[in-house]
Amino acid sequence: MTWPASAQGQAEEAAAALANVRLTGARLSAVLYDTLKARLLEGTYGAGEKIVVESIRQEFGVSKQPVMDALRRLSSDKLVDIVPQVGVQVVSYTRQEVEDFFTLFGGFEGTIAGVAALRRTEAQLRDLDSVSANVDGLVTSDDAVVRAHGYRLQNREFHAVIHRMAHSRIMAETSQRMWDLSDFLINTAGVDNPLSSALDERQHDHRSIAEAIRAGNERWAREAMEHHIVGTVEVIRNESKNRDLAG
Repeated sequence: MTWPASAQGQAEEAAAALANVRLTGARLSAVLYDTLKARLLEGTYGAGEKIVVESIRQEFGVSKQPVMDALRRLSSDKLVDIVPQVGVQVVSYTRQEVEDFFTLFGGFEGTIAGVAALRRTEAQLRDLDSVSANVDGLVTSDDAVVRAHGYRLQNREFHAVIHRMAHSRIMAETSQRMWDLSDFLINTAGVDNPLSSALDERQHDHRSIAEAIRAGNERWAREAMEHHIVGTVEVIRNESKNRDLAG
């Protein structure tokens, strides 16, 4: 399994997105929003980094208006700040704010997992096993980039299956926004290939969550999920310490 180089991959995605706009008539701002959001969730921009509107306008060959429309949506998502007379920059959250978020997020995802344990179907359990097998493949990889990027995608899918098990549109839609912020916080923590060093531990958590859901044990599923999500803070902290020691 290989992934394209970051800059090359983003350029190709941008070209494909704009081609789609021309073919379908989709709104430019929506395509720009999706593309810039993907970059933010992947950590292409660092926390506090300035985003130059003119550079984006030139990169995509568009006017300033759709760029600003996209950035305003990202501002509503709490991923960028638009400061009058100053410009646009990536939001920077304090350590306490990050910890508070994952505490809240863990409780919410734990609730969803508990509901999923009571409502899941056998077909959905097989879907969960399939995604888990994909993560197993990442665990055996020696490529930190593959491990980090692949885990972000497969982890989202693992939890998406659990959201479908809950059969609750309100829960799923609310969780989607929280997952975006989670990815953003992880990938703007200043660590190269975040979570790649903890894949064994993260996958162990996944197995516990899946086992609890399979058993139909609401309390176990809720507690296993909350432990998994809140534990993300400690993983980030440890990876940051290792980075500082290596530097």
